Amino acid sequence: MNLPPGFLDELRSRVSLSQVVGRKVTWDLRRSNQGKGDMWAPCPFHQERSASFHVDDRKGFYYCFGCQAKGDAVSFLKETENLSFLEAVEWLAREAGMPMPARDPQAAQKADRRTQLVAVIDEAIRHFRLSLRTAAAAEARDYLVRRRLAPEAQDRFEIGFAPDARQGLFQALTQKGIAADLIVDAGLCARPDEGGAPYDRFRGRIIFPIRDARGRAISLGGRALDPNARAKYLNGPETELFDKGRNLYNHGPARDAAGKGLPLIVAEGYMDAIALSEAGFRATVAPLGTAITEEQLRLIWRIHSEPVIALDGDKAGIAAAFRLIDLALPLLEAGQGLRFAVLPGGMDPDDLIRAEGAQAMQKVIDSAQPMVSLLWTRETEGKTFDSPERKAALENTLRQILGRISDPTIRRHYDDEIRRLQWALSGRRPLGQTFVPLPPGARRKPDPLPPVAATRGSVLAGPGTAADELVLEAVLLATLVTHPVLIARFEADLENLHLLSHDHDLLRHSLLRHAHADPEDSAEEITREAGPILESLFARSHVQSAPPVRNRKDPELALMCVAEGLAKLEARRGARQEIEDAMQDMTGLADEGLTWRLSKAAEALHGPQRSSLEDASDMGEDRSALSRGLQDMIDARIWIKKKG
Repeated sequence: MNLPPGFLDELRSRVSLSQVVGRKVTWDLRRSNQGKGDMWAPCPFHQERSASFHVDDRKGFYYCFGCQAKGDAVSFLKETENLSFLEAVEWLAREAGMPMPARDPQAAQKADRRTQLVAVIDEAIRHFRLSLRTAAAAEARDYLVRRRLAPEAQDRFEIGFAPDARQGLFQALTQKGIAADLIVDAGLCARPDEGGAPYDRFRGRIIFPIRDARGRAISLGGRALDPNARAKYLNGPETELFDKGRNLYNHGPARDAAGKGLPLIVAEGYMDAIALSEAGFRATVAPLGTAITEEQLRLIWRIHSEPVIALDGDKAGIAAAFRLIDLALPLLEAGQGLRFAVLPGGMDPDDLIRAEGAQAMQKVIDSAQPMVSLLWTRETEGKTFDSPERKAALENTLRQILGRISDPTIRRHYDDEIRRLQWALSGRRPLGQTFVPLPPGARRKPDPLPPVAATRGSVLAGPGTAADELVLEAVLLATLVTHPVLIARFEADLENLHLLSHDHDLLRHSLLRHAHADPEDSAEEITREAGPILESLFARSHVQSAPPVRNRKDPELALMCVAEGLAKLEARRGARQEIEDAMQDMTGLADEGLTWRLSKAAEALHGPQRSSLEDASDMGEDRSALSRGLQDMIDARIWIKKKG
């Protein structure tokens, strides 16, 4: 079939090529710039390790500098999925939510009609622009002056005026030979329910043209001058051209500005977007009279990976921000998030700029909060958590909210930050917060050093104490830092591992963040992030003398030692929990069962066997002596009494 004119252009404008290609490649994030739509990856059409495959998301084309493959989203699907041209188009149309044109000669006529509707709206824009210069528009011009909107800005945004006349626009357009059906179908006029000639939808309003990402006029918006008007702002109705939930005001100019490096700002309405743009924040968009939809949020992320949401600082604005959080959580991806600029005193961006200037707005944008902070505020502000029951209720609510995040890595980092905030709420130091690098020259206060070998055998620091476990933790982490290739293998164990030392826990999170990076790169990044902690860690004698740390070229030894060390820590903590549970079960004298449980748990916890990670003096030197007896005890979980 022959597709109607303009259909493919519309399809390409709605579909992100980088999202289509991203299902087949792994982006080189160091070379790519998502905000500019400039993406690089190894080519999916030939075997290579370097990133020579380039996607220009704005233009909708790809090109490989290695094999010279090139094309658009349609050709990419044809090549990678073995589809025909029409099958690829149908696939993309489903992705974009666009109906395929009817397979008959009327399809071309329909596309031609869309072109006609665009021309009708352009004619209406010219009419309203001329009306702004008439005597009837004096009040409108005064309003624009009060809003400090210069004539150049009015021209740039094509602002016009619709007089308060029932058929002013309708008569002007029909006198130019435009059919009444086209005027109505373009959303400019409506037919009375009782019948008769169409009447103008926009009357007594300042007019704001709405254009799509390609700059085509698709609808109008109007602001009422009468304070008693039923609707302060009015958008055109849903038409063949206009779906307000799938478009953004100022989309095209904002996309171009963001591509030049400006931050993307999402404002609440037309005047806020115009005021911000005229104040120098040219990468500004606004939804069209409704709460931000999922389709609009995806459009926003196509423009910039981390936009700033600058909604009004009143209750309605804050409520809109909270709704947006719920919408965004399941859609979050690595490097793709939201920040929220909370405006002071219930002001909107236009109010703030007029009152205090662009610098005040810049400060608000610079202090924009990450989404997790606003989420925490929503769940805790104005509430008291002075009982275990209230704290448990908060924890349960937060667990359910974070469970909606589909990306496991992002969910883990959200959990880390929420846990840090919960500990801060209770006035205690968090055990699992994300590591924050210290300022240059500053030094972190190290955790207390574990006792040296000479004192570890004393009554106060005997086998199985917390000090003994600190030794295990320190050597375990130092081994992983020395052999970063092992981090990914033990990722799940590390995620579930509870560490006694705060610094050890911070280092664990740094290891997890770089678990799947190139070992050389991960070692460099971990050193950069956790330098003060590593300095303190590797200064300890029991770490320096550990064989897997000394023998950097023996990954097999390191693998065995890490596996055994993790098992030993699990066994000790399991045994301790068993003892605590047994103690809670005791009423009066311990019965035989409790005595047996306590003795077996103590045997596992304080037995004579020592792991190679514990004994730094000869750890790993005799691989045949890697605590086989202890491992058997761990595997059997002998501290738990078997039923029956």
